[in-house]
Amino acid sequence: MSSLDYTVFTIYCLIIIGVGLYLSLRKKNANKTSEDYFLAGKSLTWWAIGASLIASNISAEQFIGMSGSGFALGIAISSYEWMAAITLLLVGKFLLPIFIKKQIYTMPQFLEQRYNSNVKTTMAVFWLGVYIFVNLTSVLYLGSLAIETVMGVERIYAIIGLALFAMIYSVYGGLTAVAWTDVIQVIFLIAGGLATTYLALDAVSEGSGPIAGFQTLLNEVPDRFDSILSKDHPFYGDLPGWGVIIGGMWIANISYWGLNQYITQRALAAKSLREAQKGVMFAGWLKMIMPLIVVLPGIAAYYLLMKEGAADLASMSVTDSVLSGLPDESVTKGMTDTATMTIKNDKAYPVLLQFLPTGFKGIAFAALVAAIVSSLASMANSTATIFTMDIYKPLLNKGASEKRLVSVGRLTALVAFALAVLVAPMLGQLDQAFQYIQEYTGFVTPGIVAIFLLGIFWKKTTPNAALVGGVGTFIFSILFKQLLPNVPFIDRMGYVFLICAGLMVIVSMIEGKGKDSKKALILDDFNFKTQRVFNVGAIAVTIIITVLYILLQ
Repeated sequence: MSSLDYTVFTIYCLIIIGVGLYLSLRKKNANKTSEDYFLAGKSLTWWAIGASLIASNISAEQFIGMSGSGFALGIAISSYEWMAAITLLLVGKFLLPIFIKKQIYTMPQFLEQRYNSNVKTTMAVFWLGVYIFVNLTSVLYLGSLAIETVMGVERIYAIIGLALFAMIYSVYGGLTAVAWTDVIQVIFLIAGGLATTYLALDAVSEGSGPIAGFQTLLNEVPDRFDSILSKDHPFYGDLPGWGVIIGGMWIANISYWGLNQYITQRALAAKSLREAQKGVMFAGWLKMIMPLIVVLPGIAAYYLLMKEGAADLASMSVTDSVLSGLPDESVTKGMTDTATMTIKNDKAYPVLLQFLPTGFKGIAFAALVAAIVSSLASMANSTATIFTMDIYKPLLNKGASEKRLVSVGRLTALVAFALAVLVAPMLGQLDQAFQYIQEYTGFVTPGIVAIFLLGIFWKKTTPNAALVGGVGTFIFSILFKQLLPNVPFIDRMGYVFLICAGLMVIVSMIEGKGKDSKKALILDDFNFKTQRVFNVGAIAVTIIITVLYILLQ
């Protein structure tokens, strides 16, 4: 990058740090309550919620992983984005009315209210492990790869730098600082991402404009615009055709967008239920344009490198292929050396920056770092929330003051960052970073969804049944992987969900003898009616996504 690029990037960093510190320090420490720190004082507006949801979600996995997926298999990977948009609407309609009325801080707290403290503590410990040793570490590692590629910074220093950047404003300020800086982050993210796409398409058309560039891609690489992969497609195992639309993808999306602490925490911090619902609808609309930012550049990079002769497509060798268990996290592919360039698909986005003019590289790089840092801050804050409210307060210090809870939350966030920095470099020893995410997160997704959905919508579900579902998801996911390795990952999630749900029904009927659980939810107590603006927006999103699949199948 040039001096101008570094100047643009530095200005971005100063804005985020400045705003974050201002928000952190504007209320005296002595007056901050746990609600202020963990739920932003329940003051978030719909646009802050929507922006923060996207900023927390979009990270290195998308800019690097999904661009790499666009490079390797094309527009089909956009299913993660489009299906997420619809899932957000379902979450707003059917789950948020319950969670917000229950006045919970964390998802484990809901499990205690519905089941018992054993289920809550078990899942709280699990989520802490996943957030620290899987999510935080993988984002740090993948983010460091991008910085190493673009700036030439040694990977360990990039890991430390990213962690410090996120810590500066998020540890002290809590969710207030995280959410409101996310609004700025998402502006950089979308503006920088769209600028990159615009210039990449312009490069494809050799200066004739982005529309001409897009048409060139449609004409020259039409195979990259199949949204539904056929069974003979080399990547069918990652995205199994129509199974993506009607199968296990729903399990992954419901778990991520409806039951994931660092996502739902934004909605829990809303001024009201209506504000939260409008916020998730806004996020759904933003999700629909994400393929323009994180997938289309990968397709453009594929065409440009093919044209440059950097990739010998006839002899391309796929050395690894992994689809993560989390929505919006995707495939990392390996390629053989070529005569002029050695490139992996997961470096498609950083390499694409080479095609951008001076100044715009700084904007695009700021967008990438914004995505990484906002996700790190969100994950650390949610880790602190779960430990403080689900482990420390009920088990270690029941009489803790509000000031003490805030202090413990800050200390927990610091420890989480420290552990992630220590573990992140170890991911370099793995053949596939996304495999790491898949194995340790995707295996439990089916059980989590079964525990929540049956707990909410079936009154007879018992606490022991929930524990069976939580244990069973590990066991059956491992068995499927070992005994039926050819079953696509997405399909496997669907099968394991059905097995776990079936076992939970059996255990509940035997244990409860057909009677309703004492802690069963009375759904009539919750208001599932939504405002007209939400309904119209939801219908529009559904129609647009349906049209996209029809046009691109």
